[in-house]
Amino acid sequence: MDNTTTKDERERHRAKTAKGNNLGKKGKELEKEVEELFHRLQLEVKSNKLRASDVLQITANSLQSQGSCTEKDLVQMFLQKLLMMNYKARSITVTETTIHHKEKQHKAQQLYADNVDVFSDIFENAPLSNERQSNTDPIHPMDVQMAVFHCADRVLKQMMVTKLSQCRYALPLLVLDPFTQKIEFPLWTFREINQSWKIINNNNETISQIQPIWKAETPMVFFFRFGSVSSSKSQLMNSLINDKHNTFFHRHCPGSSRTRVLMDGVVEIAWFCPSGSYDDKFTESVAFCNLHGDAGNHEKQLQIMTEMASVNVVVLPQLKRNDNSMTIIQNLYKDPKPLICLLPENDSSLTETSLKGKYKIGLKDRGQADVSKDLREAITDCLSFSSSKSATFRLEDVAEHSDIRVDEEDDDDCRKGKKAAQEMMRLLEKKDLTEIKESFLPCQGKLWHQWCQKNKELNQPKGDHPEMEISEKKAEMMEVREQQHKSDTSRFIHLFMEQMISQAANKPMFFLKWLRILLDEHTSADLSHLHHKYGENWSVLNMLKLKENPDESEKLKAELLELSKKLQDATFGLEHILREIGQIYESCSSLKKNKKDLPFHFSSLPSLAAQMMISGFPLELMDGDAAHVPLIWISAVLDELIQKLGDQRVFVLSVLGIQSSGKSTMLNGMFGLQFAVSAGRTTRGAFMQLVKLSDEMKTQMNTDYILVVDTEGLRSPEVAGKSIRHHDNELATFVIGLGNLTLINIYGENPTEMQDILQIVVQAFLRMKEVRLNPSCVFVHQNVSDVTAGEKNMEGRRQLQETLDKMTKLAAEDEVCNAECFSDVITFDVQKDVKYFAQLWEGSPPMAPPNPSYCENVQDLKKTILSHVSNSNGMKLTDFKNHIKNLWDALLNERFVFSFKNVLEIAAYRKLETEYSKWTWRLRKTMLETENKLQNQIGSGAINVVEETDLQEELNVKSAEVKKSMSEFFARDTNANILIQWKTNFELKISHIQENIVRETKRKLNDVLQQRHIKKKIDSQRTQNENDLLEKAKNLALTLKDKDDKILQQEFNSFWENCVNEIKKDTPQDTDIDILKDTKEVLSDGNERFLDRWSEIKNCNILNMSNYSEYIQIQKPKKFRISVYSLSNEDHTQIKNLIIDIAEQAKKIMSKNIAQMGYNKGHIQELSDFIKAKVTEHEERHKEKYMFKKHFFSDLVLAILITVEKTFKEQHDIFKEANDPVLYFARKREEYYSIFQKYCQGATSAAILGQIICNKLKEPIQQSVYKKTARDLADEIKTNCESLNGNRSNLEKHILKTLAEKEDFEAYKTYIHNPKEHFKSFIRGEVSQYITDNLTKSVLPKMRDDLKLKEKRIIEAVKRATEEVDKNQRDAADLWLKSFTLNLSDLLIFSENDLSGVSRDDVDVKLLEEVIIKELPPLISDINEIFSTESFLLKLEYKDRPGEILIEHLCHCCWAQCPFCKAICTNTAEDHLPQLHSVPFHRIDGLNGWSYKRTQDLCAGFCTTLVKSTKIFCTSHKSVKSIPYKYYTTAGGVYAEWSITPDLSELSYWKWFVCTFQKELENYYNKKFQGHGEIPDEWRKHSKQDAIESLDKYI
Repeated sequence: MDNTTTKDERERHRAKTAKGNNLGKKGKELEKEVEELFHRLQLEVKSNKLRASDVLQITANSLQSQGSCTEKDLVQMFLQKLLMMNYKARSITVTETTIHHKEKQHKAQQLYADNVDVFSDIFENAPLSNERQSNTDPIHPMDVQMAVFHCADRVLKQMMVTKLSQCRYALPLLVLDPFTQKIEFPLWTFREINQSWKIINNNNETISQIQPIWKAETPMVFFFRFGSVSSSKSQLMNSLINDKHNTFFHRHCPGSSRTRVLMDGVVEIAWFCPSGSYDDKFTESVAFCNLHGDAGNHEKQLQIMTEMASVNVVVLPQLKRNDNSMTIIQNLYKDPKPLICLLPENDSSLTETSLKGKYKIGLKDRGQADVSKDLREAITDCLSFSSSKSATFRLEDVAEHSDIRVDEEDDDDCRKGKKAAQEMMRLLEKKDLTEIKESFLPCQGKLWHQWCQKNKELNQPKGDHPEMEISEKKAEMMEVREQQHKSDTSRFIHLFMEQMISQAANKPMFFLKWLRILLDEHTSADLSHLHHKYGENWSVLNMLKLKENPDESEKLKAELLELSKKLQDATFGLEHILREIGQIYESCSSLKKNKKDLPFHFSSLPSLAAQMMISGFPLELMDGDAAHVPLIWISAVLDELIQKLGDQRVFVLSVLGIQSSGKSTMLNGMFGLQFAVSAGRTTRGAFMQLVKLSDEMKTQMNTDYILVVDTEGLRSPEVAGKSIRHHDNELATFVIGLGNLTLINIYGENPTEMQDILQIVVQAFLRMKEVRLNPSCVFVHQNVSDVTAGEKNMEGRRQLQETLDKMTKLAAEDEVCNAECFSDVITFDVQKDVKYFAQLWEGSPPMAPPNPSYCENVQDLKKTILSHVSNSNGMKLTDFKNHIKNLWDALLNERFVFSFKNVLEIAAYRKLETEYSKWTWRLRKTMLETENKLQNQIGSGAINVVEETDLQEELNVKSAEVKKSMSEFFARDTNANILIQWKTNFELKISHIQENIVRETKRKLNDVLQQRHIKKKIDSQRTQNENDLLEKAKNLALTLKDKDDKILQQEFNSFWENCVNEIKKDTPQDTDIDILKDTKEVLSDGNERFLDRWSEIKNCNILNMSNYSEYIQIQKPKKFRISVYSLSNEDHTQIKNLIIDIAEQAKKIMSKNIAQMGYNKGHIQELSDFIKAKVTEHEERHKEKYMFKKHFFSDLVLAILITVEKTFKEQHDIFKEANDPVLYFARKREEYYSIFQKYCQGATSAAILGQIICNKLKEPIQQSVYKKTARDLADEIKTNCESLNGNRSNLEKHILKTLAEKEDFEAYKTYIHNPKEHFKSFIRGEVSQYITDNLTKSVLPKMRDDLKLKEKRIIEAVKRATEEVDKNQRDAADLWLKSFTLNLSDLLIFSENDLSGVSRDDVDVKLLEEVIIKELPPLISDINEIFSTESFLLKLEYKDRPGEILIEHLCHCCWAQCPFCKAICTNTAEDHLPQLHSVPFHRIDGLNGWSYKRTQDLCAGFCTTLVKSTKIFCTSHKSVKSIPYKYYTTAGGVYAEWSITPDLSELSYWKWFVCTFQKELENYYNKKFQGHGEIPDEWRKHSKQDAIESLDKYI
């Protein structure tokens, strides 16, 4: 016996050694095969990892849905199908290999059977060619799966295994590394899998169970084989689990091939989960494990699995007694653990051997059904035989075995994430699940719900004192925020925030996943129990309804409500943690201070949520428990998202549908998202998640991300109460309003069952139509039994269309609008926009896999969605953030449509105004360049007439660019549907502004031509004087040759004095102007009473008045003896605007010519006539109401002239300085002395002429540089200066900031009552400051650069003139000068006439060129030296200064003021009617002096609040007619021209202003903020900093 044993051991040792050597050889071959496989699949396992983020982004391949692809696309196709839960991911046909194989077959075929040995051809094996051996076999589907698994990062591996589980496929349990041959246990990949099953207990009750699979304790049956066997082990296992689905891949599956590289040694696991029916194959959940390959070659895997198994099943070929495998069998046989031997070469049925628990079953010549039946019976017996302890298998126990790598322990990030999550979970131990949120998340419970309720009440004030009511409500809300702020931040939340902030970017992924996994594990059992109990009570309630038992029904309803609350309290996930952090942030943000126990600043909290969104986690958009959107938090998170990603363009896809209708499942399958999937209304609200597009798709789609918004189900159980209809309406309106496209998810085929839901949906779309939003929708019918039944689907579409039309009529009645059918509401094609989905499961859960037809339906819907994406412009994240706020604010308002429509239109119009400002500036800038060029040509005498057509041609190119830009904006903007209403209007505006620019430019140029004509005599006299001086200097120089410098200087001084005296003698004496004296003479002509009032008028400033009663004569109607009319606030405002308009235009009229032509008394008469005409025109329009008294006109003329007197004098001084010959020649003395010296030295005529030309060029060069710099600077300031680079609202924001910083009430008065003048003053100040700040880095460099360019142009003109003239010509110098000045005519004001009297005899043009090129650089250097900020502005004409250029552009807009509060219409277009006047934020009416009738109480209400209230107003104190603020437009006149949105959009700024300047306002209006107009206490809490911050926040 001993000898026999020794001999057997030696044989086994030899066999083992030989096997080892053989394995070594095979190992090298295997490594080569693996590398070749990875190469064919284009995978690099050793370097690059497949990242989940890359796989999940939408690519061009995402649109492919066919079941075949080329080998290079195999990995992408496999992942795409797998992530969509399509189990056909394992049966993809490789087209390339198939074609290649057919080609080879075709080559081997012959057309005729001659000379063919039929027997050999059929029965004998032909040797395989090298080509066939190497590459013709297709890649095995399991090799594709495992290759991807090996190359995937940890996140993608987990996702893959989760999806394999959903496909009801076996999962990799023990995996061999293909290069190191080390065994890995991928425990991490199982962590997100939950399994549910039902069992029938001893009381014949069906019990539902759901559990994380890694936590489940089940018996485990382990299958393995020795050697090669004819029967398929995997196929046999499938028959035990689900005989209709290939859970384990086997040799007979589609796509299987002879070669399999990566599966040997892999252990897969699958679970059978009973459904609670009597035909279940097993009565309890059972795990089945399958070791692939020969177990004899994988002893470690065999050892682990046989030890852990409850039952071992081995497929055994006929073994020799001394076979090494036999030893293993012997050991297993002797072990008390059950063993079942399947014998392929035995035909016996189930037989129990001599040892209990040991069975054998023959497979030979037996049908699979019989074998399967025997095997199931044996396993059932074995499981009942096994002890309870040995029957238990837990996944985590696998990790306890040595010599295997556990992925969770092998990855530092994963390990640290688990440790941190476990530390948090320890805090929840021994806590009642329904009390956890109250203990650990105090901010989001009662306090947050109180705040939400108060916020809703705040938006719907009911009383007669809305401002007081609002103030009190805000104080209460602030008190809630203070309570939130004071509440302790739990250790649980502390740990979460610390982990998120301390870990590097992307590292929190493992921590978050672990936390979610452990939270789900912690809550799943209790939630399952509560759901079960809820379901039981719900069933009983329905039975009681049938029996009409009201008392019991009410009792059960109360119990259901209590259970519903417990379910809500017990639901605890990441979203609740984020919700708490959001409330911590909102409380800190509201109080503007950090929480005492926060270890870091609260401003860093939104970054956590933004990073989670980027990492692929959903963010709660609407808190379903409170049915509220935390706007402060959401806005902050989106701001952080923009900070991290940039202001990306997103397409918003939202989904609506009945609860538990498969919305989240559909979205998760479509995009690989992570929305929670669970039955019932456990998590409520709306969640958003980002789906990235690949770079290629971004370009195609013009979108960076799809932002998916998933929502809770509509149509809650009846016990939820009547408010659920309002809640569902609100949710539907919000979600549909957010989305570019909304999926309406309908469960079942019959739309008539969905009438309530469809009415909610239709009503929401109807609201969108009314507010000019135009979202699209697609209806998705889930769970349709036969999606191929065309006629049936046509009938379904017809029924749906009828139901939608019916619901449209009902909804239209509710919304009070006209709509007869659904297509009146939105563009809807019932053929294209209705999708039918097959049932989700292919069979009965829990063992049924997803239906491939369902997955194909999802893919088809995905294509439809991407088609919508490609046809949409989406919206920027910034716009999305604003859209959420506007939409939610409007939903809180009682009058949603009116409120939201106004908000949307105002926001869209602001955007349009900003673009309009850019378009008009581009036109204006182009025309400024043209104007300057033509002015130079006029000044140079190159042109004598300017035609409008010429100017229009100059503008045509830029005009075409602007029109193209306009078309693109109106077509592509997010709010295109709203903007379209103004498209024609703005196209006309641009056309008109273009005409105006051309007309204005022509007028300016004609003025220049006129000035040139008027100044012709002055210029001619000056030229004559210059020529005389030169001739005399020349003659004097001829007599002084060879004299020393001292004598020359003395002689020249004497000569110059005599010449200047002669000029002075011939020049008329100029007297100082006296504008007031001239005004007195003009106004007193024919008006004797005027002289009597002269001293009184001088002290009266009509321009600063706000009440004009003393100037008005009220008209008395013929049928009344006395007047019944009194001046209203509107009348005073109209008179004020008339005065401002006259003053503005008068200033322009008077200042334009004086600097060029000088002042004379006729200017006063011209001004007087202009004002008279304007006043008469106004009187004519209002003669039924009032007339002006006579002294109104004289007071107005004098007031205007007093304001412009200084300007007139300055302009006249400029004229004098430029044209006084004595002053002119005094400036030229040194130039003449230089020429005189050259004459004395015997210089050539060319040298003298060159010197004179250079001297003459100095002033034009300098002036041209200044003007060009001014234009460039205006453009630079318009672009770079923060206050001037946007629309009117932006400019006003900066003005208000400046006013607040200075706290100057007088400046505020000007701003409120004369805003245009204040705006101009502010623009000038900004420009002046910009020039001062940027003198050295911008202004001077611009001047110097332009100076260099002009120097270059002059030298080019010199050389060109020399080239064009033949120096031997008699009049060469004249021709040279003509050419030279012509070439510079568009650059400088310099003409041939400037040199008309200068001698050109004997001038050598070549020498003249050399002289100018030599003399020019020093001249340029001299000009460069005198550049400075002071000289820059002083040397420019007033109209050419950068500030005036920008005033012309920025102030050419609407200046209408709100009749209530004096807020200025922010419309960029001056004449924008019929578009109503509007302003984003109104002021307090008391700022305009409004008070309560028959009191001295100033009004302390905002317009936007008052138009929501029940209050009334009168247009004047004497008016007997009262008008409700809600219907303010019925007052007519200016009231009807304003759009005032009823909302709470009030700025802290004006509250601060009223409180800061209360006394000044009361003194100014001689009224008090008291009684009805008492200032609410809450207003006094607003600081200056709050005021300034509110401007940044809202404007």
